[in-house]
Amino acid sequence: MQHNIDLGAYSIRTDLAVESHELAQQEQQAPLSGFEMETDDREPGIKVTRMTVQDEEAGRQIGKWPGHYLTIEVPKLRNNDSELEQQVMRRFAHEFKQFLEKKGLTENKKALIVGLGNWNVTPDALGPLVVENLLITRHLFTLAPESVEDGYREVSAISPGVLGITGIETSEIVFGVVEKSKPDFVICIDALASRALHRVNTTIQISDTGIHPGSGVGNKRKAIDEATLGIPVIAIGVPTVVFASTIVHDSITYLLGHFGQSVQESKRAFNRLTTSSVPERKEPYTEEDLPDMESRKTFMGLVGQLSEQDKQQLIHEVLQPLGQNLVVTPKEIDDFIEGIANIIASGLNSALHRAVGQENVNAYTH
Repeated sequence: MQHNIDLGAYSIRTDLAVESHELAQQEQQAPLSGFEMETDDREPGIKVTRMTVQDEEAGRQIGKWPGHYLTIEVPKLRNNDSELEQQVMRRFAHEFKQFLEKKGLTENKKALIVGLGNWNVTPDALGPLVVENLLITRHLFTLAPESVEDGYREVSAISPGVLGITGIETSEIVFGVVEKSKPDFVICIDALASRALHRVNTTIQISDTGIHPGSGVGNKRKAIDEATLGIPVIAIGVPTVVFASTIVHDSITYLLGHFGQSVQESKRAFNRLTTSSVPERKEPYTEEDLPDMESRKTFMGLVGQLSEQDKQQLIHEVLQPLGQNLVVTPKEIDDFIEGIANIIASGLNSALHRAVGQENVNAYTH
């Protein structure tokens, strides 16, 4: 999320720690050392991956700082299912509350929430939209502490905009606010970039290693982390964009996966490639779903036989000189960004304030 991996030889860019780990493991073709991985998919439709990068050597392997990374993947989150959104909100609130407890950030600790991003650009407006729906209490603790009931935490929030709007580095704004308001920890919320189509608009990442504003699209900015601010920084991010090269790469994989599954099914029943009956497809495709190398060559020539890294490199070499390696977002981003902002805001309200429970959490968002 925050210390962006950029595998120069392959031009692969991602903000997600799980993707960085996958890429490094594919390159090494063996399990990586220095990592603790735990996957929880007991709740239907929701997969939670907890990853600990144990030391700097492990971090260098994937381009991330040592720390804890938690990823919530919900493949059907794009379907605008209100019941599923409530389920994801409850799970996010539970996981985030546990994340804070493990960091020793008890309910008496004061929080500053920073909504990063450009509110004028829809896929980058996640942070500001979340801030709009938060339960803010710091002014009440300051001006009328006697009116604050038990179960509420002191919370403040800002949306500092982006460098192009303010002319000021976001980290400088946040540092100034932290210096004056003196919170005990900071929560940063930002839109991310993914290297896989199936994770766009379906994934939430939480980490305790800070954040680099703009890193997902290659804009290097000063970090907002514990070393910079002197207090813990928790980062929350959702991938809302991918590069055009990723779309081309994944489309080739989907085609090969489609062919591979169809060939396998034709051996058991009949050839679905020549009928209107289309089998149910899954994503992402695994190596087992793809046809053998000879079949890949038959279907797609030499391109079908390229390794994942070689395929990425070839696509990048074609698109980059033409200026066509665009940063792309789905057309449904308007509806999605509001929905996911409500999920995160409601989850934060519930996790940060003990008095806000599942029965009344919706009263604090709009």
